[in-house]
Amino acid sequence: RAGVPGGVVHREKWRLALGLLDTLAEWQLKAPVVVADAGYGVSTLFRLGLEQRGLSYVLALSGKEVAHPEDARPHQPAYGGLGPPTLARYRTPPRAVSVLAAEAGAQRFTEVTWRQGSKGAMTSRFAVLTVRPAGKQSLAAAQEAGGGRNGWDGVLPAGTLLVEWPDGQDAPTGYWISNLPATTPVADLVRWAKMRWRIEHDYRELKHGLGLDHFEGRTWRGWHHHVTLVTAAQAFLTLRRLDPKAHTPA
Repeated sequence: RAGVPGGVVHREKWRLALGLLDTLAEWQLKAPVVVADAGYGVSTLFRLGLEQRGLSYVLALSGKEVAHPEDARPHQPAYGGLGPPTLARYRTPPRAVSVLAAEAGAQRFTEVTWRQGSKGAMTSRFAVLTVRPAGKQSLAAAQEAGGGRNGWDGVLPAGTLLVEWPDGQDAPTGYWISNLPATTPVADLVRWAKMRWRIEHDYRELKHGLGLDHFEGRTWRGWHHHVTLVTAAQAFLTLRRLDPKAHTPA
């Protein structure tokens, strides 16, 4: 009844995001750095998809995600002689990134201002750590990339962890994972991490200013017509803002 084409099935939002990036690539466009909230950042498969496409990213991460410190190394337990060979493993369990960040110490954090807000400069304290994400998806992906159960050496890939610890807070409050080098200037990492405010701003404009949430139909074609017109209007406004010489009618 809604006119949904045959063959259209549910796709996770991270797959939809990769599909949009693939469409950009078909248009000969490439995102300089992909930014997203923790709903995407916690997905190892999304991060791998970005890396396979040669894309850099700075993605929000939950403080509950687990990782090993950069200098942690797996060891090979002695084989007992029964069953398949024992897998290489780390000597200690992975810990939440919130714990690793707190252990780094407040003295490691430096003050960074990323933009001017309506109430003045937006400033906080940040640190950059190198960690080895160690969730179930990360383990499975590393094992597959390393040649499977019998070929993997147990080493987990390292990633760059940006941590925010505002002055006056008892513990860090924000976490972002990136495939950019840990030598990337912290100010650049912070600027990309905090760029999500623009996404939220544009979304509010789409909803409240341009009527994205005004659609009351029930059909596939109707919804896509509505969204296409709204996003075209938003794209037009964005281009006008980017042109400081654009004439504004009186």
